Amino acid sequence: MLIESCAVPPFEKNGYVVACPMTGEAIVIDPGAEVDELIAIVRRTGVSVRYIMLTHSHLDHIAGCNEAKAEWDVPLVLHHDDLFLYERAVQQGVAFGFRMRPQPPIDAWFDQQPEWTFGHCRLRALHTPGHSPGQVCLQVGVGDGPADRLFVGDTLFAGSIGRTDLPGGDLETLLRSIREVLFPLGDEAIVYPGHGPTTTIGQERRTNPFLTQAI
Repeated sequence: MLIESCAVPPFEKNGYVVACPMTGEAIVIDPGAEVDELIAIVRRTGVSVRYIMLTHSHLDHIAGCNEAKAEWDVPLVLHHDDLFLYERAVQQGVAFGFRMRPQPPIDAWFDQQPEWTFGHCRLRALHTPGHSPGQVCLQVGVGDGPADRLFVGDTLFAGSIGRTDLPGGDLETLLRSIREVLFPLGDEAIVYPGHGPTTTIGQERRTNPFLTQAI
């Protein structure tokens, strides 16, 4: 699997390009302020974007959707439970002191279609609310191999977890999502978070201070 990411100030939010190594078909995950860098990655690698997928709708994860949709006229996918945040992108910007434009329409919904393919890659959207009501984690594998790449948005970080003080956030729900949805995917699963470095489920199970106390 081909995976490239980039992040830019002020949020240093990770955007991802994930591509099938055999066909070059790809997805773009969470285009934010780094959307120009994501476009450059796609042009440089020559992959073909099939979908733009959003793990959730906080402004740092959707700020580049207009540019992404203009560059790749492909389906934009979200979970219905985060639509209220997506539709309030302009208001989110005001709250954080940023100018945001209304976002392009959503084309498809993870809660209606959790299973996706691009090239020989298969993807399953796992609903992991807590950071936001419609937060999903994208579990990706190639062919018959293990689906051990997890693009988790702001559910889980290396040594931390997502904040729960924004509209729709709930700490108990977030911790339950991590323990009941992510931990069963196995210690070897690689976690690609919305901010910061990659980690593994096993590393976070053993050492994450927000999680070890309750295991």
